[in-house]
Amino acid sequence: MLEENLNIEDFDTTDDDLYEHYRFVAGAGQVPLRVDKFLMNFVENATRNKIQQAAKDGSVFVNDIAVKSNHKVKPNDVVRVLFSHPPYENLLTPEDIPLDIVYEDDALLVVNKPAGMVVHPGHGNYSGTLINALIYHFDNLPNNSSNRPGLVHRIDKDTSGLLVVAKTEEAMTHLSKQFFNKTSEREYVAIVWGNISEEEGTIEGNIGRHPKNRLQNTVFEGEEEEKGKPAITHYKVIERLGYATLVSCTLETGRTHQIRVHMKHIGHTLFNDERYGGDKILKGTTFTKYRQFVENCFKILPRQALHARTLGFEHPITGKKMHFETPIPDDIQHCVERWRNYAKNQLAGD
Repeated sequence: MLEENLNIEDFDTTDDDLYEHYRFVAGAGQVPLRVDKFLMNFVENATRNKIQQAAKDGSVFVNDIAVKSNHKVKPNDVVRVLFSHPPYENLLTPEDIPLDIVYEDDALLVVNKPAGMVVHPGHGNYSGTLINALIYHFDNLPNNSSNRPGLVHRIDKDTSGLLVVAKTEEAMTHLSKQFFNKTSEREYVAIVWGNISEEEGTIEGNIGRHPKNRLQNTVFEGEEEEKGKPAITHYKVIERLGYATLVSCTLETGRTHQIRVHMKHIGHTLFNDERYGGDKILKGTTFTKYRQFVENCFKILPRQALHARTLGFEHPITGKKMHFETPIPDDIQHCVERWRNYAKNQLAGD
């Protein structure tokens, strides 16, 4: 069924006790397009056959009317997918998973998320997430606007680092407003391919879903700029590592995959970022020894080289400025050391 492949954003019920699993609003410039093809562009990992079956079962609605798969979506149409059961994401089960709590008080906690842990349940990850752990360790966490307990913001599965979690409704409202108004402070550390020419810089470019690869986001420019949402990333070089660079990135906005997309846009894809092509040798020589060296680095760091190192915000109760920092994890640190030694040996050999 299609519901197995939905990346759910909303949770709603209708008068007929159907649950909303997905909702899209067609853009003003939408060319008439079959609804099955329209949904293929947005529903991650869905096949056309499953979408067509869902339409046949009466689960696909356009402007609150059930439609068949050949129905044409037009500008400003509201396309929804409804099923008779809640989204699997919302059927949360507490799980006794250890948490690395950096700070905690009555209003909030700051956790250091390990790489490999999904923040909230979604397609293919219905257990073992940060939320499953949070609802085991804490009672009555407030829901955010997407009905996700405690979550103020998120980071990707294979990104490690700091997250703030709200424990009360007041804290949720106050902290969410800070992230929305871009007054929170977030700094990430990343290894990127290539030797960045400038010591620091700013990347500005609207980010939206890639038109040909639904698992990626991309930067839209020029006449297509309106397809994306504004995004600003500031970066500084921490250390030059020959064919790679260790950088610090701070965010003014919080778009999905923002650092990964922006760094690729300027020609410096994150090291070992499989989704964006960083798991290939993008810079360097053709020597066999170099290839072996990079492959060994991939084994040491089997994920994108991205860590949310610092987090700052105003405490929702006291108004005090809070600032937290967590060390670069061992896998990234070991990879940096390998690149540092390689670069030194290369210079010594020149």
